[in-house]
Amino acid sequence: MRKIQIPVVQTIAVKDEFIKLDSLLKLAGAVSTGGEAKELIQSGQVLVDGIPVTARGRKIKDGMTVRVRNKILRVKAAREI
Repeated sequence: MRKIQIPVVQTIAVKDEFIKLDSLLKLAGAVSTGGEAKELIQSGQVLVDGIPVTARGRKIKDGMTVRVRNKILRVKAAREI
């Protein structure tokens, strides 16, 4: 029988208007290096609001959701937390 993994939901506070996707993955601890982030993103394993994204410089703004591996990252403006 296949094991079902329940994703970990994490809220990430960003102080600026946006954060680049690769930086978000590093900030959240989803990856340990920029190279690892680049590889995951370019291979289509990262979803932004449910859509695969392959541009590591994609601007992630308040209210957006990123899914990578077993994590769901909810981005909120720091002033709202």
